Amino acid sequence: MSETRVLKLGIPAGSLQEATAELFRKAGYRIGFASRSYYPTIDDPEIHCTLIRAQEMPRYVQDGNLDCGLTGHDWVVENEAKVVEMSELVFSKVSRRPVRWVLAVPENSPIREPKDLQGKRIATEVVGLTTRWLAKHGVTANVEFSWGATEVKPPHLADAIVDVTETGSSLRANNLRVVAELLESTTRFISTETALSDPWKKAKMEDLLLMLKGALAAEGKVGLMMNVRRCDLERVLKVVPALQTPTISSLSDPDWVDVNTILDESLVRKIVPPLRAAGARGIVEYPISKIID
Repeated sequence: MSETRVLKLGIPAGSLQEATAELFRKAGYRIGFASRSYYPTIDDPEIHCTLIRAQEMPRYVQDGNLDCGLTGHDWVVENEAKVVEMSELVFSKVSRRPVRWVLAVPENSPIREPKDLQGKRIATEVVGLTTRWLAKHGVTANVEFSWGATEVKPPHLADAIVDVTETGSSLRANNLRVVAELLESTTRFISTETALSDPWKKAKMEDLLLMLKGALAAEGKVGLMMNVRRCDLERVLKVVPALQTPTISSLSDPDWVDVNTILDESLVRKIVPPLRAAGARGIVEYPISKIID
C-alpha cells in the first residue's frame, strides 16, 4: 500500500457514535474508541478515522480536512455545505425513522402559524435553517442559538423552539405543540467532488458504502432453510415469502429438495407452523449479517 493511499473518514461523535460503530461492525469493520482520543482505530490500514461532531462534519469534509464522513442531511443544510451526499444511511440512536426538525410552542401559546412568529424569540441549534425558513414566510424573528435542553426554554426563555425529534415524546413531556415541520433528515454519507475525482478514493468509498448498506439491509432479516419433498414443494412455496425467489437445491435423495429464503424475523413464528403443515421438515433459522443486491 502506498503511503498516500489512505481514506480520511469522519465518524460522528455524540449520539450517533455507538450506532455508527455497531453499523460498521455489522459491515465487517471493527472500530475502537480510546479514552480521550479523537482518532478511533479501525481494522483497515487504508482508512484513517477522526471523531467529529455531526454538526461540524459537513464543513470539515467541504474544506478537504476529511475525504468523507457520516452526518445528518440537516447539518449539510444548516451549514450550506458544498458536499456530495453519496448515499442515505437510515439509522439513528432511537429508531430507523427519519428525524424531524419542528417548530414547537407551549400548548396554550397563541402562535398557530408562521406569521404569528413575527418579532418573537425562537431558541434552536439550527439558526441558519430556522432563519431561512422564516424568511420564506416573510417573518422576522429573534433566532437564538441554544446549547441544549431546548425543549425546556418556552415560555420563560423563548416564545418558540425549533428542535429535533424522532418520537415526539420529549415535546409531549414538556407540554409542547408542533406548529410546523421545517425539515426531515436522515444520516448521509458525504464526500466532495475533489475526493470523488480520485479513482482510488472513489472506489474505496463505494466499497465501504456497499458493505454499510448491505448491513443495514440485513437488519431485522433472517434466513430460513428447510427440506421439502418434491411432491409438497408447490404447497410450501405458497407459504414462503421471499425477497426475490427462494433458492431451491437438489439433495442426495432425488425425492427431496432444500428450500432457502430470507424474510423478516418477525414473520418466522407466524409461518413456521403452516410451513410444517405444508410438508417442510428440518426447518432451520439462521442470522443474516449483510444483504448485498
